[in-house]
Amino acid sequence: MNFTLYNANLFPFLFSSPTPFHAVANIEVHLSQQGFIRLQENEHWQLVQGQAYYLTRDNGAIIAFILGSDESCEQGFRMLAAHTDSPCLQIKPRAEIKTGSYLQLGVEVYGGSLFAPWFDRDLSLAGRVCCKTRDGNLAVFLINFRRPLLTIPSIAIHFDREANKNCGINQQRHLPPILSQAVDQQFPDFNSLLLDQIQQEYPQAAIEEILSFDMFCYDFQEPTYTGARNDFISSGRLDNLLSCHAGMTALGKAERTKNVLLFCANHEEIGSTSTSGAQGSFLESTLERIIPDPTSRRITLSNSFLISMDNAHAAHPNFMEKIDSAHEIHLNKGPVIKLNANQRYATNSLSAAIYKQVCKEAKVFPQEFVMRSDLPCGSTIGPITAARLGVRTVDIGAASLAMHSIREHTGSLDPFLLYRTIEQFLKSNAHKKLLN
Repeated sequence: MNFTLYNANLFPFLFSSPTPFHAVANIEVHLSQQGFIRLQENEHWQLVQGQAYYLTRDNGAIIAFILGSDESCEQGFRMLAAHTDSPCLQIKPRAEIKTGSYLQLGVEVYGGSLFAPWFDRDLSLAGRVCCKTRDGNLAVFLINFRRPLLTIPSIAIHFDREANKNCGINQQRHLPPILSQAVDQQFPDFNSLLLDQIQQEYPQAAIEEILSFDMFCYDFQEPTYTGARNDFISSGRLDNLLSCHAGMTALGKAERTKNVLLFCANHEEIGSTSTSGAQGSFLESTLERIIPDPTSRRITLSNSFLISMDNAHAAHPNFMEKIDSAHEIHLNKGPVIKLNANQRYATNSLSAAIYKQVCKEAKVFPQEFVMRSDLPCGSTIGPITAARLGVRTVDIGAASLAMHSIREHTGSLDPFLLYRTIEQFLKSNAHKKLLN
């Protein structure tokens, strides 16, 4: 595989995963095609060495693992972690706002999103809808309108001559997108639009009423190359579906001889505290079922190694004063090891050394990132997972620009370079060569 072929698979995954629910559904399809067996949390499991399994929770998180035919669980797992969510605008439960002749939708900001890039974009809607069926049961439907449906128009410069100076965007007043205009003083009903979309995507669905929904706005522009020589990738949700795709692809190609595990968590962008987030019980309870004995489980985790994947900040050419000049990160120059003295990243000298060994095996050269000492540092699920499990962890990621924008950017080589190290890790013994 080369980077062109890899990106040809990455781009459809990014565009067809506008929500965490769709991302997990796409990962499920991929793993099923690779022979992974679906497990249910509310059933007993009969696990067999040499087999591959996956399970989901709350539609937004997935765990997949292989029980290696040549390894016992106590020999440890090669573990990967990423997150399925991205900053965005989520539709409020009582969505409809009627302003003059316009129908708008009330939105709440999900995560630490940059507001300005959402204006004047062709937005669509996707998410899940919970319904009561005609036989009295509850059913959940994933829907995706797959067309430009909404827009948030900017105010013309003539009405705000200081618009380029203050950028004072109020989340409540300025972000509701326009959905429609009244015809004969009649507005479309939002729930009816959802119901029509369900019927289009699920013609056999017998729905009595819509009870609730989790719907999100997303940019309808597809991923694309930019740059004079297709140097870069521009797309929504690179943070962090790029990492989910790398983990999914590597796991699907992994041999069934070694113990490996992938955890794609939800809600990282809002603190990870949920049933499907890294602060929740999903990963721990799954490991308890794989390895029921507490002592064996502790031995397993002590012999395991976790690579936590989340995008890293590249140096911005227009804001070079924002970086530590000794740790200048570039696109297309390899995956980034993320370090922080206050453990906002889980990397330490031991885990960094192990990952560097993996990179050497993969013939990839990593970069190292730290924030300026006078700027606060972000974080990810690495420290949370490391603390809960007590597993040695390194935080890494593909270099990117415009993180948390509606359109993010990475190098055209970066997803593939990250993937190569992950692919190598799943067959490497580098983490077992550390002398205690």
